[in-house]
Amino acid sequence: MAGTTQTTHQYKPLYKPNQLLYGTGQTAVVTGWTMKQAIAKKLDPHEYAAIGQLYSPTRGISFLIRNLLANPHVRFLVVLNATKEDKNAGAGMCLLDFFRYGFEKGYSDTGRETWVIRSKTTGYIDIEIAAEALEKLRKAIAYQEASSINEAVSYVRSFAAKDVEPWGVPLEFPITEVEPTVLPGVRYGHRIEGKTIAETWVKIIHRIKTTGTIRPTGYDGQWQELIDLMAVVTDEPEDFYFPEPNYLPCSKSFIQEYVSQILDDAPHQEGVKYTYGQRLRSHFGRDQIEQVIQKLIKDIDSARAVMSLWDVEDHEDNSSPPCLNHIWVRVIENELALTATFRSNDIFSAWAANAMGLRALQQHIRNEIAHRSENNLHMGPLITISQSAHIYSDCWENAEQVIQTQYPKICQQRDYKDPSGSFVIDIQNNQIIVEHMTPGTGEVVNCYSGKSATQLYQQIAAACPALQVEHAMYLGSELQKAEITLSLQQDIYQQDQPFMLSTSRK
Repeated sequence: MAGTTQTTHQYKPLYKPNQLLYGTGQTAVVTGWTMKQAIAKKLDPHEYAAIGQLYSPTRGISFLIRNLLANPHVRFLVVLNATKEDKNAGAGMCLLDFFRYGFEKGYSDTGRETWVIRSKTTGYIDIEIAAEALEKLRKAIAYQEASSINEAVSYVRSFAAKDVEPWGVPLEFPITEVEPTVLPGVRYGHRIEGKTIAETWVKIIHRIKTTGTIRPTGYDGQWQELIDLMAVVTDEPEDFYFPEPNYLPCSKSFIQEYVSQILDDAPHQEGVKYTYGQRLRSHFGRDQIEQVIQKLIKDIDSARAVMSLWDVEDHEDNSSPPCLNHIWVRVIENELALTATFRSNDIFSAWAANAMGLRALQQHIRNEIAHRSENNLHMGPLITISQSAHIYSDCWENAEQVIQTQYPKICQQRDYKDPSGSFVIDIQNNQIIVEHMTPGTGEVVNCYSGKSATQLYQQIAAACPALQVEHAMYLGSELQKAEITLSLQQDIYQQDQPFMLSTSRK
């Protein structure tokens, strides 16, 4: 008796094609945070249709569903939930819940109408996809959850032995895309400062969304980007500040897990190339965190307390290089400051967690130095320098929501104390006199004089190029008021007081 020949189909994704590995089988494999190559190398291409990673239930599931609808020959699904990140993010579980429990009409966290998956983990599917198509997909696909790579491979091979027909014809649905308005601004070199990580994060998002350049990414999409962005966090508390309600894309429980990935070495886990902690503690055969602690105990003024996470092998095309590359620790005037550089920084989804992890590392180093020596240092600023600071297009809507709800509040709470100092303006001997004073002590360090606001702001701008924007605008308005007072031969100019015409003349 002749055997049957299984029909083969080439998987043809409509979305994120460069992020998937394709085959001619009938099983889609979702690997979560596990590298897709870790499973692909154990399978033949005819055993699977596509293998891809899934990080976010609110951003990734909708694209995955669209691709499945466009490839009706895919009749099986294997979801791998093998890492801590998978369990924290819950993307794989949310996808399985779509097939288990379905969906209902609702609204996203930005107020957009959407299909909401019936799950403990929040997940969305685009409302443009017809409910009938989603129900048909749910009934057509058999699924299995795997907790290890070997288990996932076993499921895929068992499905490959089955011969089933496509459940229908390819389906496509329109996708709504909104191109943001970009204002002109500086392309290279930005500085943003905030007291807490949460406050600084909102300010960075606002800067990127306002003037960031829109560029294609290597991940089948777009991002809005600033080049060389320095963020300075001055007063983050030891146990971290989480706003109420929490608008950050990370929770306290997630940060507890994440901090260990930076501070602690990690045993090799199949499918996970590295953690930051592994790169710092053992990758190069040395514990770099311990080296930095010992270096500063021996020489508290050392400028050599440097840690590197970049390996020259990271230049290989098939590698997944770390985004965090270098860390410097310096002690200046009894303050321990930490500076970290990122080659690539997903600001919306990752920066806040990155910053909290680095702050925990900074605190650990400070505490160890205090415990082992007589240097009881204060916590200085945390500085991150992101060569590419970007927000992916699938987060633009959420970023705009954060800006609308949080940025006005942060602007109202701004502390206008300028590290460049303060200025006292007066009129004497038919001239405008401006005294430049140091912050805190009020010592006069310079004096400017002239008859016009233009003369004076040019002098001050040349001497004080680091003036904060708000302070500079304030000075401009006060100098203009002083110039008008002088030109009208008014009796008194009062700084910070409303301008009033006097009936008397000199």
